[in-house]
Amino acid sequence: MELDGAGLTCAQVHAAAFGGAWVTISSLDRARAAWRAAQELTGPVYGQSTGVGANKDVAVEEGGLDLLRSHAGGAGPLVAPERARAMLVVRLNQLLAGGSGVDPGVLPVLAEAINDGFTPPIRTYGAIGTGDLTALATTALCLLGEMSWQGPMSQRRATVPVAGPRYPLASSDALPFISSGAATLADAAIAVHRLRVLLDATVDVAAFSFVAVAASAEPLAAAVQEARPHPGQAATAARLRGLLSREFATRIQDPYGYRAFAQVHGAALDALGRAESVVETDLNAATENPLIADSLAWHNGNFHSAPVALALDALRAALVPTAQLSVARLATLMEPAYTGRLPFLAARPGGSGALILEYVAQDALAELRHLANPVTAATAVISRGTEDHAGFATQAARYALRCVEPLEIVLACERVAATRGPDVPDRPLSDDLDAARALISQPFDLVRQAVGTRHPPHGAEDLQEDGR
Repeated sequence: MELDGAGLTCAQVHAAAFGGAWVTISSLDRARAAWRAAQELTGPVYGQSTGVGANKDVAVEEGGLDLLRSHAGGAGPLVAPERARAMLVVRLNQLLAGGSGVDPGVLPVLAEAINDGFTPPIRTYGAIGTGDLTALATTALCLLGEMSWQGPMSQRRATVPVAGPRYPLASSDALPFISSGAATLADAAIAVHRLRVLLDATVDVAAFSFVAVAASAEPLAAAVQEARPHPGQAATAARLRGLLSREFATRIQDPYGYRAFAQVHGAALDALGRAESVVETDLNAATENPLIADSLAWHNGNFHSAPVALALDALRAALVPTAQLSVARLATLMEPAYTGRLPFLAARPGGSGALILEYVAQDALAELRHLANPVTAATAVISRGTEDHAGFATQAARYALRCVEPLEIVLACERVAATRGPDVPDRPLSDDLDAARALISQPFDLVRQAVGTRHPPHGAEDLQEDGR
């Protein structure tokens, strides 16, 4: 994976974090130019010749290393090594954009840490969406040898502190190195990528339910979509039409879980697209304060995470209605009027069959509703009032990551019910749910290959023969 400060995507961040992608640097030219410009600056420069925060008017000399030591104070459990690795990828890419003025010699060392599997011991708590100061200060102290790296990813379960890559960062490198929301953006990128996989899988799961209850595909017709041309709605309807081999029409109008699926799920796709665009903009942006550009230091607010926080708030909120429709379809799968089978898809009269899936799904849906609460409705005033607003994108990204599990569980419940055979006896469904979650969480193409390999669904003959 070649990093150039301009083309990093959410999918690439995820691949680097979890797939072990090898990272290379395309060019250090922009980083070198910014560094040279930073060396020639005169006059007061925030964080270089002054203190930070409320100390912005206090003259200091060579205070950078003390800044790192004072800011490496996070709390709580260590974040997963994959998330820390993703942060290193994001920060390296941002530094390549050339706005920081950091010594470019540190960039190959960051690439070495990524490729050799070293990660800084980042704590969970310590950021409010105005820069991941604790995480990046910790990283800087690892580079200086004052803190220990976590071991290579092959040994990550042991999380043994070890010596790792080092670089003698200068005092002038301190603030430029930590002036970034790289950890927040890493979480956001991972969440966006995983939620895209799940929202794609949602259409596959819905297709099974359409077949199981012989739902009408009339609401998916192109004429209907052209009358209200929202992009996500049209894409959802087109995909679902492609999954169904014929238009069922046993009822004039089905419940909203089927009839309004494209509208509701399409809105979630639109929110996802917006979040992805915003996050990828910041993955490749110069967010440092001050920004080194045109041989000057520009004091600015690019570090503020409002765009990311707002986009992730909207995305998390959009997940709830699409999950609610999944739970609604699950309810129809329990009804003989829709399936032509015994209540709860039981194998014998009076049996509970798959009833417990409704409890599981409602539990997971409640978690999603909780996680949908907006972080942007609050703020914070710190540093003696000089920092009088916070975006809380850190929390928005963290909650977006947490949404992956309950959404996956809701979809797994629907899939297990929609693909349940007519003669399955009462039994614990935990293994079925685990198997369904494994299928749902796979990348799109792998789901395509896996469908049909386990418990062929009731009505599977009504799905197209390409495995969908």
